[in-house]
Amino acid sequence: MLQRHFNFLFFLVMLLITWQGNAQTPKPGKAKRPNIIFILADDLGIGDLGCYGQQRIATPNIDRLAKQGMQFSQVYAGTAVCAPSRASFLTGLHTGHTPVRGNLGFKPEGQYPLPDSSLTIATVLEKAGYTTGDFGKWGLGYPGSTGMPTKKGFDVFYGYNCQTLAHNYYPDHLWQNDTKVELTANASKDSIYSADLIHRKAIQFIRQYHQQPFFLFLSYTLPHAELSVPHDSVYEYYVRLFHDLPLVETANTPKNKESRVFEPYPRAAYAAMVSRLDKYVGEVMAALRKQGIANNTLVVFSSDNGPHKEGGNDPAYFNSSGIYRGIKRDLYEGGIREPFIAVWPGKIKPGTKNNFVGAFWDLFPTFQEVAGLKPSIYIDGISLLPTLTGHNTLQKEHGFLYWEFHEQGGKQAIRVGNWKGVKTNVSTQADPPLELYDLEKDPGEKNDIAGQYPTLVEELNQLIQRSHIYNKDWPLLLSEKKQ
Repeated sequence: MLQRHFNFLFFLVMLLITWQGNAQTPKPGKAKRPNIIFILADDLGIGDLGCYGQQRIATPNIDRLAKQGMQFSQVYAGTAVCAPSRASFLTGLHTGHTPVRGNLGFKPEGQYPLPDSSLTIATVLEKAGYTTGDFGKWGLGYPGSTGMPTKKGFDVFYGYNCQTLAHNYYPDHLWQNDTKVELTANASKDSIYSADLIHRKAIQFIRQYHQQPFFLFLSYTLPHAELSVPHDSVYEYYVRLFHDLPLVETANTPKNKESRVFEPYPRAAYAAMVSRLDKYVGEVMAALRKQGIANNTLVVFSSDNGPHKEGGNDPAYFNSSGIYRGIKRDLYEGGIREPFIAVWPGKIKPGTKNNFVGAFWDLFPTFQEVAGLKPSIYIDGISLLPTLTGHNTLQKEHGFLYWEFHEQGGKQAIRVGNWKGVKTNVSTQADPPLELYDLEKDPGEKNDIAGQYPTLVEELNQLIQRSHIYNKDWPLLLSEKKQ
């Protein structure tokens, strides 16, 4: 046991050394307007990071972000699955009236598209003179549709158009802008691990456009299922740590340590994927310092929804949801309350903890204001810039936050102050009851106290009804399903 803890500490130290070794002396910043980077993990739980209490997975680079900037405890995703959560971020709208409210797929690849009428933060920043790039997973429009990244404000895109195909980390193709890029069939497996390919393109973007203001959306696929990662020394470490098993090799195993063959261990794979994501974050920060633009760049890190339970993943083992109830596809806190960290040297005070209650739709006006633009008023978001820069007395607050989810019988949720209301089976029942929780006293949503507050329940139900705007393409309520 002592040896295992020693190995874990050694692993942490080595990761930190690697991260710090990438740092170089900053060069004078050249961009007059701040660069903006949004790093979005895929299915990462709020409890999966060391700075939020994780004890089994090493995340030194992201933990370092929290020490360098502001760590939030009450910021929420757009909803509990990929596409609509991203749509909420890009449009500044909550899922009661976003144009994309679910994961609706199209063959042969792609999802329901953002329409022509949908304005994204990328389009706004592009028109303001920013070079814009998205690297990772899109999921908001099939090839040729109105929802392609290049039609929604991104100058450069590289990654998966389709979130369903993104389950495969060794695909036969990716997309670069509107061009399908066939991957070399005879390449060694680890050389075409898609997450690495996408990350390298992102670093290249920073190098290429560092002399002008840019907006970079890093929509990484890690640690989404399938649980697949190169069987390198990090994976080996987690196999040994979690399973107390020796390295399993075949007769044909190459001597190269990075190519050794292991039996599949889902826990080790998930942990290695999270640590790989952490490594990417460290390399992004190192690239900013190398180009001399770290002090002129706002970096925001978060996740699109709660942790998944697919491909053998075990969120309970990692305590991925922290103290909160639920996982991906739940509108309980564990499905939508996310890690959220912001770093901006000289603007954001290091080591700050913040309990502001916000959501993904706040990033649209925040990024506008960071770019020197007037925040839009025809959206649901409010700018977080006063909070980020320490001007808390100027910070507006939400009257409420609303979410809806179009799978598993349909769900709705609302938060007003510390009160949280959750409705399930809204697609199958005419008027299902609302569960009520006091998040201040019961953050784990264990005790439904709706029966004690009938007047409040009625008020929240009315607010839920007003927040959901009917869309024929996204029927949610039972009455809408019958139309």
